[in-house]
Amino acid sequence: MRQFTRRKFLELSVAAGVVAAGQLALHGCSAPANEDSGTSMAATAPSSESNEATLAYLPTADDGLAGVEFFALDTVCTIKAYASNDLLERLYKRCVYFEEHLSRHLENSDVSRINAANGEPVEVATETADVIAQALLYSKESGGLFDITVGTALELWDFEQGIVPNEEELAEAVKHIGWQGVTVEGNTVTLLDPRTRIDLGGIAKGYIADDLARMLREAECEGALVNLGGNVYALGTKADGSEWNIGLQDPNDARGAVIGKMKARDASVVTSGLYERNFERDGVLYYHILDPLTGYPAKTDVVSVSV
Repeated sequence: MRQFTRRKFLELSVAAGVVAAGQLALHGCSAPANEDSGTSMAATAPSSESNEATLAYLPTADDGLAGVEFFALDTVCTIKAYASNDLLERLYKRCVYFEEHLSRHLENSDVSRINAANGEPVEVATETADVIAQALLYSKESGGLFDITVGTALELWDFEQGIVPNEEELAEAVKHIGWQGVTVEGNTVTLLDPRTRIDLGGIAKGYIADDLARMLREAECEGALVNLGGNVYALGTKADGSEWNIGLQDPNDARGAVIGKMKARDASVVTSGLYERNFERDGVLYYHILDPLTGYPAKTDVVSVSV
């Protein structure tokens, strides 16, 4: 179940003016960063179709570490870097750009246009074509265990309202899941089965984090921590030369409880778990990680995995 919304983020920012200021990135599947004391100055920024967006500037640390926090990609995002506010704002706008192209929840996004095209070819942004092409490669390498066409089943679930799809409808949807039915030629994407739907939730944030790290390197930034809610990229080091600290959310405890910590430098730390978007119905726990072969939540005894 979605635990934190864009509107909730706005309400907390306006009412409290408090945002994360520490250098420990608390990290979990779509989890907002932990809140340490520190007053921010909120500034309005370009809005997306889904809701108004607010960019909050974090207080600059004594060592020069600056940061921003905002709601995008269905989560609270935090970027801290030894960089100017201008660069941080460009990174934020880049996230908004990706959301407007890759979200299946925005009517005019590339993904929504592909899903609504009834099998006709769709011209998309270069980045959209690239991330889909990479997703198809991972689908092939995983033998279909990772498959962006699971969106065909995912759209029948509602993890906010706790709705379980009709069994017959879900069985029919599964017939239209199959990454082999997606083609990418240049910037043209085609779904060979008009009833197939794609969802990039399993790859988009990692792709975006890599892209933001590229922008930071091109700007000759020597240290940054990009946290896209479950997808953390640690670039370089802190000002004193030490590595970044990544805290891993305890999946069996309250938000903010850390089960372990690790240090990272020029590396991604990505967590996926069953504890963020789920609901219980008739004694059964349903969560958002679906098995493409069945359309139901994947059967597993693993609550959380970090890579």
